[in-house]
Amino acid sequence: MELHQWCRHIIVFLLNVWIPSCFAQTTPPARSSPTPTPQTADNPDSLKFRLSGFPRKHNEGRIEVFYKGEWGTICDDDFSLANAHVLCRQLGFVSATGWTHSAKYGKGAGKIWLDNVQCSGSERSVSVCKSRGWGNSDCTHDEDAGVICKDERLPGFVDSNVIEVQVDENRVEEVRLRPVFTTATKRMPVTEGVVEVKNKDGWAQICDIGWTPKNTHVVCGMMGFPHEKKVNKNFYKLYAERQKNFFLVHSVACLGTEVHLAACPLEFNYGNATESCPGGMPAVVSCVPGPLYTQSPTMKKKLKMPPTTRLKGGAKYGEGRVEVLKGSEWGTVCDDRWNLVSASVVCREMGFGSAKEALTGASMGKGLGPIHMNEVQCTGNERSLWSCRYKNITAEDCKHTEDASVRCNVPYMGYEKTVRLSGGRSPYEGRVEVRVGQRWGSVCSEGWSTKEAMVLCRQLGLGFSMHAITETWYWDSSNVTDMVMSGVKCTGDEMSISQCQHHRTVNCQKAAARFAAGVICSETASDLVLNAPLVQQTTYIEDRPLHMLYCAAEEDCLSKSAASANWPYGHRRLLRFSSQIHNIGRADFRPKAGRHSWVWHACHGHYHSMDIFTHYDLMSANGTKVAEGHKASFCLEDTDCDEGVSKRYKCANFGEQGITVGCWDLYRHDIDCQWIDITDVKPGNYILQVVINPNYEVSESDFTNNAMKCNCKYDGHRIWVHNCHIGDAFSEEAEKKFEKYPGQLNNQIS
Repeated sequence: MELHQWCRHIIVFLLNVWIPSCFAQTTPPARSSPTPTPQTADNPDSLKFRLSGFPRKHNEGRIEVFYKGEWGTICDDDFSLANAHVLCRQLGFVSATGWTHSAKYGKGAGKIWLDNVQCSGSERSVSVCKSRGWGNSDCTHDEDAGVICKDERLPGFVDSNVIEVQVDENRVEEVRLRPVFTTATKRMPVTEGVVEVKNKDGWAQICDIGWTPKNTHVVCGMMGFPHEKKVNKNFYKLYAERQKNFFLVHSVACLGTEVHLAACPLEFNYGNATESCPGGMPAVVSCVPGPLYTQSPTMKKKLKMPPTTRLKGGAKYGEGRVEVLKGSEWGTVCDDRWNLVSASVVCREMGFGSAKEALTGASMGKGLGPIHMNEVQCTGNERSLWSCRYKNITAEDCKHTEDASVRCNVPYMGYEKTVRLSGGRSPYEGRVEVRVGQRWGSVCSEGWSTKEAMVLCRQLGLGFSMHAITETWYWDSSNVTDMVMSGVKCTGDEMSISQCQHHRTVNCQKAAARFAAGVICSETASDLVLNAPLVQQTTYIEDRPLHMLYCAAEEDCLSKSAASANWPYGHRRLLRFSSQIHNIGRADFRPKAGRHSWVWHACHGHYHSMDIFTHYDLMSANGTKVAEGHKASFCLEDTDCDEGVSKRYKCANFGEQGITVGCWDLYRHDIDCQWIDITDVKPGNYILQVVINPNYEVSESDFTNNAMKCNCKYDGHRIWVHNCHIGDAFSEEAEKKFEKYPGQLNNQIS
């Protein structure tokens, strides 16, 4: 064991105090007789909770309690946000954002178990809050209370809805790895150390007698690591002999598939905890980080990311919509029977730890293309999701509104401590400041764009960048710092801003404080994708007379040779097609510029809200552009929407512009500039490429799906287009074959 593998920093992951056993009920027990006689249960703290009603999302609904063999509701009399906080935590969410009254989610049935509930908000269970007592109520189900929980799970929840609660003094609240050797002082993440658990009295150790690799596997998963390795305990024995240990737990019996230690059978010490591990020592584990977090370049290559699974649409590393590769095409997973065990297989396969959450209902946005898997059932020991049992999809089984997602445990790196926001009006915005040497300072805004802002917001754990700010004079400047970083240029994949390219010494043309870089972050973002099949179906050639192209020429929609044409005589040859642009993200797509800066185009009679909305290119096989077009956002509006989604944006009468989540904007093939001018293009085989939001003017949750490509053959008179697909829809191998496509030998398309 090399000493440099030991680290110092303490990793803490909260474990839900209310769900130590975490055994979920998939089918609620049958109701008993609704006799309204209140009785005292043998164990009143053994409860189950669930959210019910319609319509609702997974994190809201009518609150129902299972008590004495029967599900019942809670009356809204005296209900408060504090009550909702307690109940949401018992349901496995971090907190409540609101509550509802008067049976907003529909009327329940059976008992009304609690009435006049009055919690302070800090209680561990609603059962200890003040109330009229179990079953004592003067309400009807017209007064059933509901809760709206923050869509963030406490670590340790298992079932997506029904949560069994056992209030116990002996419980595991937090777990950490404590490195003990001073040689592991600087490297992150911490991969090896003494396992410590926190209870009401503080931190304590676990006796290692009977400790198994399965226990280690669970702990490493909690810490964000996919695998474990054998630890050399001789290094730790001397240390343990010199320490006064407090053994809270003397027996752990994990199966290895649990997502956290509290889900394993635990035996707690009740006697003299300092002498309750005879012949043993504190449990020590050593974990193997995934490729994103390993320090060794050799290990990075060895631990290469899997080619058959990926996560899309997440704001942080280790979260996103689950997509799997079947054949050469990526597709999603339906959320039927989706649970933490299956989600953990995905997380470990991706190089992260076990799953914190198994999300349903397209929580990370809807995917496109096929749905490859349904009713996935893993044992937890599989190395790949494809090794689990599953059903193939039929047309009526699932829709993309049921796409499964995950949030994985990831190693703690401490990146958020090296950057901060100042001067903003909320925690999600402000002037960017970094640690350089021993002082904080601002960042030069020259070249500061969406990509840099995306990295910054992710580093702070604040989601996506909504705006990259280059002038921050309107924020509080009472504590402005000197500029300490300039020339920042990111690819967008970095974990911290310090990993991006930047000047060694500050070189900023606009060094005044007003030009410091800033961000406005958001937990959600839009995601635009083009309907590739529609492009393929609608492509054709038109010879359009020059006298009909004055407006198009004014908007620079023709090739350069058009300027020397004999106007108004002659024509231009145009490659035309329709574009249907969908927003499959979790936030509306809005132009970066406000109405005051939109440009009026009298020729077409509308405002342009973006300078460039799409690029249209015709390229040769080696990637050289032979013809190009661009499209300003004529007007961004909701042409149509998915069922149940209402239109919000319309261009008429200087209306608000944008594309609502679940809607699309259609640019028909017969409108101006919806083309590529191919007048000067010779016959041959080409690649048609369309790129949405090419300059990253507006932030999106995923830029890899903004490009669409097609193979096409042009014989000088007609054009054949096929193989149209979104840029990330196929495997790397299939995409390479597409790029090397030699061209059609004839006009027959197989």
